[in-house]
Amino acid sequence: MVLSPSSAEFQQRITAAIQAAEHDTSGEIRVHIQHRVKGDIFAVAKARFEELGMTATEQRNGVLFYIAVKDRQFAVLGDQGINDRVPPGFWENTVATMREHFAQGDLAGGLEAGIREAGRALKEFFPYQSDDVNELSDEISYGDQ
Repeated sequence: MVLSPSSAEFQQRITAAIQAAEHDTSGEIRVHIQHRVKGDIFAVAKARFEELGMTATEQRNGVLFYIAVKDRQFAVLGDQGINDRVPPGFWENTVATMREHFAQGDLAGGLEAGIREAGRALKEFFPYQSDDVNELSDEISYGDQ
């Protein structure tokens, strides 16, 4: 069953995946979905990353999953703190895992798989501390372009 990215079930699944991935880490994960992207997806995703306040996390350990649904494009961006720690090829492997799901029409499953991978890395390099707070919303953000 293909879920619409704006459906309640899709939103619940993705929010639950974010919360599970962030449970054992101080890292922050956001998902942004829009219909189309104008220009280079990485440049647009980077601008959205900053607009969402993701560069303001204390340890610079935010990860953004940016999806342009109708254009069938996506980008995964990590902030400096996480990028400095993950092994070479980590994000490319995450993208490949997501792409397998997307090729089957499973947007929710692809996002969940990518979020799990990011969560594992965040847990390894930024384990939960007793004074951690959720710095960014777990809700999906939506936009038009």
